[in-house]
Amino acid sequence: MSGHSHHHHHDIDWADRLAQLRMADRLDADALTPAARRLLGGLPARPVVVDVGSGAGGMSVLFARELAGGGGGTVVLVDATPELLGEARRAVAAVAGGIVEVVGVEGDLADPQLAARVPRADLVWASGVVHHVGDQQGALRTLAGLLRPGGVLAIGEGGLEMHCLPWDLGIGRPGLEHRLSAARAEWFAGMRAGLSGSVAMPYGWPRALREAGLGDVESFGALIDHPMPGSDLLREYVVHRVGWLAEWVGEWLDPDDRATVAALIDPDGPDFLGHRDDLYLFGAKQIHCGRLR
Repeated sequence: MSGHSHHHHHDIDWADRLAQLRMADRLDADALTPAARRLLGGLPARPVVVDVGSGAGGMSVLFARELAGGGGGTVVLVDATPELLGEARRAVAAVAGGIVEVVGVEGDLADPQLAARVPRADLVWASGVVHHVGDQQGALRTLAGLLRPGGVLAIGEGGLEMHCLPWDLGIGRPGLEHRLSAARAEWFAGMRAGLSGSVAMPYGWPRALREAGLGDVESFGALIDHPMPGSDLLREYVVHRVGWLAEWVGEWLDPDDRATVAALIDPDGPDFLGHRDDLYLFGAKQIHCGRLR
Protein backbone atom coordinates (compact mmCIF):
# COMPACT_ATOMS: atom_id res chain seq x y z
CA MET A 1 0.00 0.00 0.00
CA SER A 2 2.53 2.52 1.09
CA GLY A 3 6.09 2.67 -0.22
CA HIS A 4 7.70 4.37 2.74
CA SER A 5 10.84 5.56 1.08
CA HIS A 6 12.24 8.52 -0.67
CA HIS A 7 14.76 8.28 -3.43
CA HIS A 8 16.45 10.99 -5.39
CA HIS A 9 16.41 8.73 -8.48
CA HIS A 10 12.63 9.08 -8.75
CA ASP A 11 10.28 11.89 -9.48
CA ILE A 12 7.87 10.84 -6.73
CA ASP A 13 7.19 13.75 -4.39
CA TRP A 14 6.90 11.94 -1.08
CA ALA A 15 6.13 15.06 0.92
CA ASP A 16 3.20 15.57 -1.43
CA ARG A 17 2.01 12.08 -0.64
CA LEU A 18 2.01 12.72 3.11
CA ALA A 19 -1.79 12.81 3.38
CA GLN A 20 -2.00 9.49 1.61
CA LEU A 21 0.75 7.89 3.70
CA ARG A 22 -1.06 9.04 6.83
CA MET A 23 -4.33 7.48 5.65
CA ALA A 24 -2.57 4.22 4.78
CA ASP A 25 -0.92 4.16 8.22
CA ARG A 26 -4.31 4.56 9.92
CA LEU A 27 -5.88 1.84 7.77
CA ASP A 28 -2.95 -0.54 8.39
CA ALA A 29 -2.61 0.05 12.14
CA ASP A 30 -4.90 -2.75 13.39
CA ALA A 31 -3.24 -5.33 11.15
CA LEU A 32 0.31 -4.21 11.94
CA THR A 33 -0.04 -3.85 15.74
CA PRO A 34 0.38 -7.63 16.31
CA ALA A 35 3.33 -7.58 13.89
CA ALA A 36 5.00 -4.78 15.89
CA ARG A 37 4.38 -6.70 19.12
CA ARG A 38 5.82 -9.89 17.62
CA LEU A 39 8.99 -8.14 16.38
CA LEU A 40 9.59 -6.46 19.76
CA GLY A 41 8.85 -9.72 21.60
CA GLY A 42 12.31 -11.21 21.88
CA LEU A 43 14.24 -7.98 22.39
CA PRO A 44 16.12 -6.93 25.54
CA ALA A 45 14.68 -4.34 27.95
CA ARG A 46 14.58 -0.73 26.68
CA PRO A 47 15.54 -1.67 23.13
CA VAL A 48 16.73 0.65 20.38
CA VAL A 49 14.46 0.43 17.31
CA VAL A 50 15.62 2.01 14.03
CA ASP A 51 13.00 2.62 11.31
CA VAL A 52 14.76 3.23 7.98
CA GLY A 53 12.55 5.01 5.45
CA SER A 54 10.07 5.83 8.20
CA GLY A 55 7.68 7.79 5.96
CA ALA A 56 4.79 9.27 7.94
CA GLY A 57 5.89 7.16 10.94
CA GLY A 58 3.06 4.61 11.00
CA MET A 59 5.02 1.54 12.08
CA SER A 60 7.15 3.50 14.54
CA VAL A 61 3.98 4.83 16.18
CA LEU A 62 3.03 1.18 16.79
CA PHE A 63 6.53 0.33 18.09
CA ALA A 64 6.49 3.37 20.40
CA ARG A 65 3.02 2.52 21.70
CA GLU A 66 4.15 -1.01 22.57
CA LEU A 67 7.37 0.25 24.19
CA ALA A 68 5.49 2.93 26.16
CA GLY A 69 3.23 0.19 27.54
CA GLY A 70 6.33 -1.77 28.57
CA GLY A 71 9.60 -0.47 29.98
CA GLY A 72 10.30 2.16 27.34
CA GLY A 73 13.12 2.33 24.82
CA THR A 74 14.33 4.42 21.90
CA VAL A 75 12.83 4.86 18.42
CA VAL A 76 15.14 6.26 15.73
CA LEU A 77 13.43 7.54 12.58
CA VAL A 78 15.51 7.68 9.40
CA ASP A 79 14.13 9.33 6.26
CA ALA A 80 15.56 11.40 3.42
CA THR A 81 12.57 13.77 3.22
CA PRO A 82 12.68 16.42 5.98
CA GLU A 83 8.91 17.08 5.79
CA LEU A 84 8.14 13.40 6.38
CA LEU A 85 10.74 13.14 9.14
CA GLY A 86 9.23 16.06 11.04
CA GLU A 87 5.75 14.64 10.66
CA ALA A 88 6.84 11.17 11.82
CA ARG A 89 8.64 12.62 14.85
CA ARG A 90 5.47 14.45 15.92
CA ALA A 91 3.33 11.34 15.42
CA VAL A 92 5.69 9.08 17.38
CA ALA A 93 6.30 11.63 20.17
CA ALA A 94 2.52 11.84 20.67
CA VAL A 95 2.41 8.19 21.82
CA ALA A 96 5.89 7.98 23.40
CA GLY A 97 4.52 8.89 26.82
CA GLY A 98 7.80 10.39 27.97
CA ILE A 99 9.45 6.99 28.45
CA VAL A 100 10.28 6.36 24.79
CA GLU A 101 13.05 8.54 23.38
CA VAL A 102 12.40 9.68 19.80
CA VAL A 103 15.30 10.57 17.50
CA GLY A 104 15.13 11.79 13.89
CA VAL A 105 17.98 11.31 11.41
CA GLU A 106 17.83 12.73 7.89
CA GLY A 107 19.42 9.96 5.90
CA ASP A 108 19.15 7.50 3.08
CA LEU A 109 19.71 3.76 2.85
CA ALA A 110 21.98 4.37 -0.14
CA ASP A 111 24.35 6.37 2.10
CA PRO A 112 27.40 4.22 2.91
CA GLN A 113 27.95 6.33 6.06
CA LEU A 114 24.51 5.53 7.49
CA ALA A 115 25.88 3.19 10.18
CA ALA A 116 28.04 5.99 11.57
CA ARG A 117 24.99 8.23 11.98
CA VAL A 118 22.55 6.01 13.89
CA PRO A 119 22.93 4.19 17.22
CA ARG A 120 23.36 0.39 17.21
CA ALA A 121 19.93 -1.23 17.01
CA ASP A 122 18.17 -4.17 18.65
CA LEU A 123 15.57 -4.01 15.86
CA VAL A 124 15.89 -2.47 12.39
CA TRP A 125 12.66 -2.06 10.41
CA ALA A 126 12.49 -1.09 6.73
CA SER A 127 9.20 -1.24 4.84
CA GLY A 128 8.94 -0.75 1.08
CA VAL A 129 12.44 0.72 1.07
CA VAL A 130 14.93 -1.91 -0.08
CA HIS A 131 13.25 -2.31 -3.49
CA HIS A 132 14.11 1.34 -4.26
CA VAL A 133 17.86 0.70 -3.96
CA GLY A 134 19.82 -0.46 -7.01
CA ASP A 135 21.71 -3.16 -5.10
CA GLN A 136 19.05 -4.72 -2.87
CA GLN A 137 21.36 -7.37 -1.44
CA GLY A 138 23.90 -4.65 -0.63
CA ALA A 139 21.15 -2.62 1.04
CA LEU A 140 20.26 -5.59 3.26
CA ARG A 141 23.93 -5.88 4.27
CA THR A 142 23.90 -2.17 5.15
CA LEU A 143 20.77 -2.66 7.27
CA ALA A 144 22.24 -5.74 8.98
CA GLY A 145 25.31 -3.59 9.74
CA LEU A 146 23.12 -1.34 11.92
CA LEU A 147 22.38 -4.21 14.34
CA ARG A 148 23.89 -5.15 17.66
CA PRO A 149 24.78 -8.86 17.95
CA GLY A 150 21.50 -10.70 18.55
CA GLY A 151 19.57 -7.86 16.92
CA VAL A 152 16.74 -8.41 14.44
CA LEU A 153 16.34 -7.00 10.92
CA ALA A 154 12.73 -6.98 9.66
CA ILE A 155 11.66 -5.80 6.22
CA GLY A 156 8.18 -5.24 4.85
CA GLU A 157 8.37 -6.36 1.23
CA GLY A 158 5.83 -8.05 -1.00
CA GLY A 159 2.58 -9.68 0.05
CA LEU A 160 -0.75 -9.68 -1.74
CA GLU A 161 -1.62 -6.58 -3.74
CA MET A 162 -4.36 -4.42 -2.24
CA HIS A 163 -7.77 -4.65 -3.89
CA CYS A 164 -10.37 -1.98 -3.36
CA LEU A 165 -12.70 -1.83 -6.38
CA PRO A 166 -15.60 -3.95 -7.65
CA TRP A 167 -14.90 -5.77 -10.93
CA ASP A 168 -17.55 -3.80 -12.85
CA LEU A 169 -17.76 -0.11 -11.95
CA GLY A 170 -20.53 0.76 -14.40
CA ILE A 171 -18.11 2.85 -16.43
CA GLY A 172 -15.38 1.75 -18.81
CA ARG A 173 -14.28 -1.84 -19.33
CA PRO A 174 -14.63 -4.17 -16.31
CA GLY A 175 -11.44 -5.33 -14.59
CA LEU A 176 -9.84 -1.88 -14.32
CA GLU A 177 -8.08 -2.71 -11.05
CA HIS A 178 -6.35 -5.73 -12.56
CA ARG A 179 -5.05 -3.62 -15.43
CA LEU A 180 -3.83 -0.98 -12.97
CA SER A 181 -1.94 -3.74 -11.11
CA ALA A 182 -0.42 -5.07 -14.33
CA ALA A 183 0.63 -1.56 -15.35
CA ARG A 184 2.17 -1.03 -11.93
CA ALA A 185 4.22 -4.23 -12.35
CA GLU A 186 5.51 -2.90 -15.69
CA TRP A 187 6.31 0.47 -14.11
CA PHE A 188 8.12 -1.29 -11.26
CA ALA A 189 10.28 -3.37 -13.62
CA GLY A 190 11.20 -0.21 -15.52
CA MET A 191 11.95 1.66 -12.30
CA ARG A 192 14.23 -1.16 -11.08
CA ALA A 193 16.04 -1.36 -14.44
CA GLY A 194 16.61 2.40 -14.43
CA LEU A 195 18.15 2.62 -10.94
CA SER A 196 21.82 3.54 -10.84
CA GLY A 197 23.88 0.49 -9.94
CA SER A 198 20.88 -1.78 -10.45
CA VAL A 199 21.82 -5.38 -9.62
CA ALA A 200 19.60 -8.40 -10.26
CA MET A 201 18.54 -10.34 -7.15
CA PRO A 202 17.11 -13.53 -8.66
CA TYR A 203 15.87 -15.05 -5.39
CA GLY A 204 13.42 -14.23 -2.63
CA TRP A 205 13.71 -12.08 0.49
CA PRO A 206 14.32 -14.88 3.06
CA ARG A 207 17.35 -16.10 1.12
CA ALA A 208 18.50 -12.49 0.73
CA LEU A 209 18.40 -12.06 4.53
CA ARG A 210 20.48 -15.22 4.96
CA GLU A 211 22.96 -13.94 2.34
CA ALA A 212 23.22 -10.77 4.47
CA GLY A 213 24.52 -12.92 7.34
CA LEU A 214 21.31 -13.37 9.34
CA GLY A 215 19.94 -16.54 10.94
CA ASP A 216 16.55 -17.63 12.35
CA VAL A 217 15.00 -16.23 9.16
CA GLU A 218 11.22 -16.33 8.99
CA SER A 219 8.33 -14.70 7.13
CA PHE A 220 4.83 -13.90 8.25
CA GLY A 221 1.87 -11.94 6.93
CA ALA A 222 -0.43 -9.18 8.11
CA LEU A 223 -3.91 -9.23 6.59
CA ILE A 224 -5.39 -5.83 5.73
CA ASP A 225 -9.16 -6.30 5.69
CA HIS A 226 -11.63 -3.41 5.58
CA PRO A 227 -14.91 -4.76 4.19
CA MET A 228 -17.46 -2.69 2.28
CA PRO A 229 -19.24 -0.31 2.82
CA GLY A 230 -16.15 1.05 4.59
CA SER A 231 -15.52 4.35 6.36
CA ASP A 232 -15.13 7.88 5.00
CA LEU A 233 -11.40 7.42 5.54
CA LEU A 234 -11.45 4.29 3.39
CA ARG A 235 -13.33 6.01 0.57
CA GLU A 236 -10.97 8.97 0.62
CA TYR A 237 -7.99 6.62 0.58
CA VAL A 238 -9.33 4.61 -2.37
CA VAL A 239 -9.91 7.79 -4.40
CA HIS A 240 -6.29 8.84 -3.68
CA ARG A 241 -4.92 5.38 -4.39
CA VAL A 242 -6.64 4.97 -7.75
CA GLY A 243 -5.62 8.48 -8.76
CA TRP A 244 -1.95 8.13 -7.93
CA LEU A 245 -1.68 4.63 -9.36
CA ALA A 246 -3.05 5.87 -12.68
CA GLU A 247 -0.78 8.92 -12.64
CA TRP A 248 2.24 6.78 -11.83
CA VAL A 249 1.64 4.16 -14.51
CA GLY A 250 -0.06 6.44 -17.05
CA GLU A 251 2.03 5.43 -20.05
CA TRP A 252 1.24 1.73 -19.46
CA LEU A 253 -2.53 2.30 -19.38
CA ASP A 254 -4.63 2.60 -22.53
CA PRO A 255 -6.42 5.91 -23.17
CA ASP A 256 -9.85 4.42 -22.35
CA ASP A 257 -8.66 3.37 -18.88
CA ARG A 258 -7.07 6.78 -18.33
CA ALA A 259 -10.38 8.43 -19.19
CA THR A 260 -12.24 6.04 -16.85
CA VAL A 261 -9.91 6.88 -13.95
CA ALA A 262 -10.34 10.61 -14.60
CA ALA A 263 -14.12 10.17 -14.30
CA LEU A 264 -13.78 8.00 -11.16
CA ILE A 265 -11.71 10.56 -9.26
CA ASP A 266 -13.71 13.64 -10.36
CA PRO A 267 -15.62 14.77 -7.22
CA ASP A 268 -18.14 16.68 -9.36
CA GLY A 269 -18.84 13.84 -11.79
CA PRO A 270 -21.57 11.17 -11.68
CA ASP A 271 -19.06 8.31 -11.37
CA PHE A 272 -17.06 9.64 -8.39
CA LEU A 273 -15.69 6.75 -6.31
CA GLY A 274 -16.15 8.74 -3.12
CA HIS A 275 -19.92 8.41 -3.42
CA ARG A 276 -19.94 4.60 -3.63
CA ASP A 277 -20.81 2.23 -0.80
CA ASP A 278 -19.07 -0.82 -2.30
CA LEU A 279 -15.42 0.13 -1.87
CA TYR A 280 -13.23 -2.00 0.40
CA LEU A 281 -9.58 -2.73 1.12
CA PHE A 282 -8.26 -6.27 1.08
CA GLY A 283 -4.70 -7.49 0.79
CA ALA A 284 -1.71 -8.54 2.86
CA LYS A 285 1.70 -7.28 3.79
CA GLN A 286 4.56 -9.73 4.08
CA ILE A 287 7.28 -9.29 6.70
CA HIS A 288 10.62 -11.10 6.54
CA CYS A 289 13.01 -11.08 9.49
CA GLY A 290 16.28 -12.56 10.65
CA ARG A 291 18.67 -12.27 13.59
CA LEU A 292 22.33 -11.26 13.64
CA ARG A 293 24.14 -14.16 15.26
